[in-house]
Amino acid sequence: MKAKKTSNQQRDLLDRGWHLARTPLEIDVAEIEYALMRSYEAFGRWQAECLATVIEFSASGPENALLHIIRMNDRPKSIRDLAQMTNRDDIPNIQYSLRKLVKADLVKRQGSGRAGVTYEVTPLGHRVTERYADIRSALLIDAVTRVPDLADRLEDAARTLELMTGIYEQSARAAATHRRRHPQPEVIGVREEG
Repeated sequence: MKAKKTSNQQRDLLDRGWHLARTPLEIDVAEIEYALMRSYEAFGRWQAECLATVIEFSASGPENALLHIIRMNDRPKSIRDLAQMTNRDDIPNIQYSLRKLVKADLVKRQGSGRAGVTYEVTPLGHRVTERYADIRSALLIDAVTRVPDLADRLEDAARTLELMTGIYEQSARAAATHRRRHPQPEVIGVREEG
């Protein structure tokens, strides 16, 4: 309880308001969004560096994620499966990433036609993902275990992020539904009232 009180006192000393954070709730939501952006970038760097310790292959965070998701449960995945599992709708970008993974011999494409094509890891992809998991355990998981109570908080954090994902999805649908046609933009500048 004392830590919570100290945290609240520190918050009172800081100016946390900005155009997206006008009320206490808006401040909390803006701070989680800002933390998500920073976490996403740090996660991408982590993935790239961890993969670079295993194989000389330049992959973005989403490409690395696709490799591991394809390996998940050791069963082939379709592009539709991958899009759904990653909450993505940018199919051309997923296809580009898959071509890159295939070219690197980490993933192989099977089947033909739109509905019949699946992807699975190659023997090299299997070795790479196993080694990645070993390094992840030695570096990342070890670091998590060294932070008191962090392991216990991860499940709640994951549930919160999943809940926020659903809220963002619904809000995006609502925004798309209520989007207005905007008139031609005016010249940007300060208008004088007169």
